[in-house]
Amino acid sequence: MSRVGFESRHGAVLEAIGREITDGDLESGDTLTLEHIQERFGVSRTVARETMRILESMGLVTSRRRVGITVQDATSWNVFDPRVIWWRLAGSGRDAQLRSLTELRIAVEPLAAGAAAWNASAEQRTRIVELGARLRGLGERGLLEDFMQADIAFHTLLLEASGNEMFAALADVVAVVLRGRTQLGLMPRQPVPEALDAHENVAAAVSAGQYRRAEEAMRDLLGEVRDAMAPLGTGNPSLD
Repeated sequence: MSRVGFESRHGAVLEAIGREITDGDLESGDTLTLEHIQERFGVSRTVARETMRILESMGLVTSRRRVGITVQDATSWNVFDPRVIWWRLAGSGRDAQLRSLTELRIAVEPLAAGAAAWNASAEQRTRIVELGARLRGLGERGLLEDFMQADIAFHTLLLEASGNEMFAALADVVAVVLRGRTQLGLMPRQPVPEALDAHENVAAAVSAGQYRRAEEAMRDLLGEVRDAMAPLGTGNPSLD
């Protein structure tokens, strides 16, 4: 099998089993065997073994001699792994995952924005203003896919410009949340004006080196995001 073919088969098996575990179809304590995976998916033992190795690295399963492969409780999962986040967003636990991720962002991103106001390079300050303006234009035109990409770039830049390597390490986590809101139909058809204003306010404060204003503007932005999550608690399937 070619490398491309191996990765395609391996990826499909990983996606299927990962979603079954994070969605609760496979419960804590359930056991798996390489033979069953081979038979079910029609893959080689090498593909089955590599899939289990990656799931084990995520904390979703554990493998022990004479015991086999056992599904782990959610308390053991690497909840910061972007693939685990995506599977949870795409499953029945979507609302709880969005709430917990939004709370994480509220705790981290205002501090990151404030730190970026102190530490950003001249190039980063110019770029964040450009991205704020781009988000305004894309949002007003309702170009959600392009808006999502620009929004990921905006928040990634702030986390990196903070100068805090732990904040920067959360860039992939924030990116998968932003991607999930759009691709899973959880964004309004057009971003609300308050959100566009808040992005530009954050950008202006960071550009000007105003750390307190940058923190406050980011809190305002994430407050809008938190309010947008409120309908999920009522069982509404969409933010539209």
